[in-house]
Amino acid sequence: MLVPWARKVEEQSKGRISITVYPAAQLGGQGPQLIDQVRDGVVDIVWTLTGYTPGRFPRVEVFEMPFLNMDPVTMNLALRDFVERHPEEFHEYKLIAIFVHAGQALHAVRPVRTVADLQRMKIRVPSRVGSWMVSAMGAVPLGTPVSKVPELLSKGVIDGAMLPFEVIKAVKVDELLDYHIVLERPVSDRFHTQIFVIAMNRDRYESMPTDLRAVIDQNAGDDTARWLGALWSDAETTGLDLAASTGEIIRLPPDQVSLLREMVEEPVLSRWFEQIGKRGLDGPTLLAEARALLRARLESEAALKRSEVLIP
Repeated sequence: MLVPWARKVEEQSKGRISITVYPAAQLGGQGPQLIDQVRDGVVDIVWTLTGYTPGRFPRVEVFEMPFLNMDPVTMNLALRDFVERHPEEFHEYKLIAIFVHAGQALHAVRPVRTVADLQRMKIRVPSRVGSWMVSAMGAVPLGTPVSKVPELLSKGVIDGAMLPFEVIKAVKVDELLDYHIVLERPVSDRFHTQIFVIAMNRDRYESMPTDLRAVIDQNAGDDTARWLGALWSDAETTGLDLAASTGEIIRLPPDQVSLLREMVEEPVLSRWFEQIGKRGLDGPTLLAEARALLRARLESEAALKRSEVLIP
């Protein structure tokens, strides 16, 4: 994702922009510090999760609510629409992209075929919404970066982890457990999703000549959102194939999904409404807006695909 994007920007700028990518936190700092690094100019561009800093981006957190996620392209475009309506959370940054992965599946050391099987499981979560969701399931959440998952699994500290399939090979989940649980649902089979951002230091961006800012802008719009969505969807294939070949993919049936929703949705949404209400924000209105934007983008993308089929 990052290197192809950087090379494209360099090429379109005819070499006047040079981007060096430092993976694996080579420039220092932990996950929660990354967004401050780019704000403060320690780095020019950063890729991070909004969930690393709970409460920092309360409005866009609505897209992490349980059972809300759709396919990544639809989610990415709806997120862009949402941020255009609510730009205040990112006014300190030049936002290049805001996007999601394909969604969280539960990867576990033992099979989960009913809601009752979730009780008292210790499950790694990446964000506070994930923690609320796992607690509402009757399980025990443990918040930790994805890099810690192999160690925690091998030591028996956790019984499972909420992760997308694309990352399971990188963190050796396929070697450490055998069961991968998704949901039988009409729109998305994942529990929920995470929000990523690629953000640039605003002063650095504004110091660039107009034509070079235009290059950045050309690689920060709907086309980039669609590309990221397709990229992350495609990346799931290898992980899904690996999970199926080394273990078992379990689809929680509709009756159990209904039970799970009854257990999870109301307490998680109520908790989120309460948390952001303390900041003067109207949670139910934001949720209704997010759902409307998702429906609109789902319909428009479907119409776009139909028109492409009709074009000879």
